Amino acid sequence: MAKNKTGQWFKRGVWWKRIRLNRKHKDRLFRYLFRDKKYLLELYNALHDSSYTDPEELEVVTMEDVIFMKMKNDLSFIIDSRLSLYEHQSTWNPNMPIRGLFYFSQQYKGLLGAEDANVYGKGQVKIPTPEYVIFYNGSGMAQDEETLYLSDSFCGGRGSGCLECTCRVLNIRRGHNRALMEKCRRLWEYSEFVSEIEANMQAGLVREEAIQSAIDHCIEQDILTDILKKEKSEVLHMIFLTEYDEKKHLRHTFDEGREEGIQLGKSEGILLGRKEGREEKLSEMIHKKAARGKSPEQIAEELEEDVETVRRLF
Repeated sequence: MAKNKTGQWFKRGVWWKRIRLNRKHKDRLFRYLFRDKKYLLELYNALHDSSYTDPEELEVVTMEDVIFMKMKNDLSFIIDSRLSLYEHQSTWNPNMPIRGLFYFSQQYKGLLGAEDANVYGKGQVKIPTPEYVIFYNGSGMAQDEETLYLSDSFCGGRGSGCLECTCRVLNIRRGHNRALMEKCRRLWEYSEFVSEIEANMQAGLVREEAIQSAIDHCIEQDILTDILKKEKSEVLHMIFLTEYDEKKHLRHTFDEGREEGIQLGKSEGILLGRKEGREEKLSEMIHKKAARGKSPEQIAEELEEDVETVRRLF
């Protein structure tokens, strides 16, 4: 069992065992660099002006494949009665608060289940305070920090509705958030390394050459040497598969969705266009109708689909 600063206990039951690192997925470089509790605690201290020294006080509870677009979250942990979710993004996404809502709802459900908490009882159930931070090094953000609000996605606009989830976005491109970088060298090193790659690519180098040059430069400047000297090939692999392919993936997803949207028929149940992605759209429509209390048979009739297909996707 893990004890936080206030003396509350959090059980490591089935829920904790279920949330463990899936080695079938390749880590992002950001997550890879902060997988060590020592560096993760350093980042937390830098953000909160705290002075924790024992990495074992930090309980990592990272979950896999629970967030929008089935992207695993980068880093999640509990310390001092705070449930923190840290993610890295290189592409701007205004839907990050929605991702946070999905994540925290599942985490709290698991946590309360592990604690056998009675949410219907007379006593108030205490849960860790949520914190959602995005470390952003993409383009289009001039300021050091910005806060995104879930209610901005509501039809009624910010402040409407009974739910809110905020996302703190920190710009970690070179030259931004200097005070934070001074407090957390690991974060500064990551920023310098990625910025060096970007500078090399802008200078005309192809991606692989830009990365190799950045690695050599950083080793000379004693930046991330503990990683770059020993695991150069792994770093290259991670960057090629995640850091820079993310933008390409999102762009292709948008283009395909736009093309399919153009071919979408007037009838709600008929989807025209490319076969790829059809079931995903059909599944979304099925779940919307199911949320309104409709049976699989009713949904199948309205969407002009066979009942077995509806039940399978349902």
